Amino acid sequence: MESETGRIEAFSDGVFAVIITILVLELKVPEETGSDFWHGVREQWPHYAAYVVSFLIIGVMWVNHHTIFSHLKRVDRPLLFLNLLVLMVVSVVPYTTNVLAEHLMEEGGSANAAAVLYSGVTVAYALAFLAFWWYVTRVGHLFHEQVDKEGARATRVRFGLGAIAYPLTVLLAFYSAPLTLVAHFLIAIYYAANQIPIPLVVEEERLETASDLRK
Repeated sequence: MESETGRIEAFSDGVFAVIITILVLELKVPEETGSDFWHGVREQWPHYAAYVVSFLIIGVMWVNHHTIFSHLKRVDRPLLFLNLLVLMVVSVVPYTTNVLAEHLMEEGGSANAAAVLYSGVTVAYALAFLAFWWYVTRVGHLFHEQVDKEGARATRVRFGLGAIAYPLTVLLAFYSAPLTLVAHFLIAIYYAANQIPIPLVVEEERLETASDLRK
């Protein structure tokens, strides 16, 4: 089954938009009033910190997702299901964000357990997105003609770095929940500043290929 990419991209964008909106809704209004109001605001800093980190993570996810689809000319049935798998994992992020924020500064192991849950979901996302990208680049039949399929296939290793970095945050979660949140923030900043370009065939190569086909 083949179809245009517009419909699946619009659906995915809608899901990402709802997920980010839910993140905002998890921020609570301080119960304190009067002179204690700002104290109540400060007491909720774990929620603000978790919100910022999760927003960055989801934002980078959306950017990567958008970048890939801008290089596709069609989708097929397996890709539809892999895309659903990616969205299913991403949609859990608001829940794990709220859990981590609620337990971030608690003692007795609940903070570590919340951090393990948060990191575990990011591991699942990294694996789902890696499977998505491996399928896209395996044959390259869904790409636009301008995409360098061999070059795109060579980016698999860099795309898979998250499958190494995020499991390390799971191990860190057993030691410190706040440090785990900081680690996720740094990983998100890295991916935001170091996007992986999908190489294109240079004009001369495409002209040469077209000439060969006419012979």
